[in-house]
Amino acid sequence: MTSPLDALGLELPVLAAPMAGGPTTVALVAAAARAGSLGFLAGGYKPPSALAAEIAGVRGEGLPFGVNLFAPNPVPVDREAFARYARSLAEDARSVGLDPATLGETLVEDDDDWSAKIALLLAAPVPVVSFTFGLPEARVVAALRDAGTVVVQTVTSPAEARAAAEAGVDMLAVQASAAGGHSGTLTPQVLPEPVPLVELVGRVRGAVSLPVIAAGGIATPDAVTGALDAGAVAVAVGTVLLRSDEAGTSAPHRAALADPARQETVVTRAFTGRPARALRNSFTDRHTAGAPDGYPAVHHLTGPLRRAAVAAGDGERINLWAGTGHAHATDEPAARILTRLAQGR
Repeated sequence: MTSPLDALGLELPVLAAPMAGGPTTVALVAAAARAGSLGFLAGGYKPPSALAAEIAGVRGEGLPFGVNLFAPNPVPVDREAFARYARSLAEDARSVGLDPATLGETLVEDDDDWSAKIALLLAAPVPVVSFTFGLPEARVVAALRDAGTVVVQTVTSPAEARAAAEAGVDMLAVQASAAGGHSGTLTPQVLPEPVPLVELVGRVRGAVSLPVIAAGGIATPDAVTGALDAGAVAVAVGTVLLRSDEAGTSAPHRAALADPARQETVVTRAFTGRPARALRNSFTDRHTAGAPDGYPAVHHLTGPLRRAAVAAGDGERINLWAGTGHAHATDEPAARILTRLAQGR
């Protein structure tokens, strides 16, 4: 199947997935492009001005790249559940030097500067834009395509794939539940079915005719081969790049990924109120069961605590996002990782 990405002249079918919150950097996206791949700047969690600066940084090098945005799909939080959860974090807050009374003072619901970021991407179009968390309106998709941008939508099921096709997107990023970090599900109150990636790609290709990028748990050349043989035109990897030289992954997160004692990943809402896969730690043990649905309110609630824990080098109270292939993450240049993975094809 031909792909809208073919015009970018990519040499590797292994793309660098966007990882919001720090791991994706301009250096990582540029390194992917120089290796013949494609990297996505992570537009989530940052103001439009910061995203514009990152876009300028990659564009200035004349390299192909993409941008990922969180499409609005809020999960309103129950105020009483939110307050209970804030109180349950008191011990964690004190352990990293925060006053527990400051947690939960304000319940923040926002749309991550959605309109301003879309305006930015229409004013200065980029080669590829991908969306996750929600499905943008058809008029937004049409405007981006009219501007010459390839539009990719993250989906986790055939039903979501059909909705994305109806919205007019060019491609799908089919994400299996093995993926690290947030699930891109459009229904975050319900955990995605744990379908193996190859099977999920087959189901989606049976539902729609759009080209597919496969993602979720890919960490070896054999896994790349399996996804491509299933009909994907490319794969996207994230966790295996978290320890790369160019990634902005925090020191305690890097240390946890390198720790052979950390074997287990869990899907938890404890950090953000949306389901996300992370290495198990003390925070997930204590709070996964009691964490309410509620995005972005829970994300904003735990943000100060997580930032303080990173500053303290405390890996037990931060979101150690990791897919099921986390043991294959290595400390080396991103280009070497991407090239090695592509050798499976």
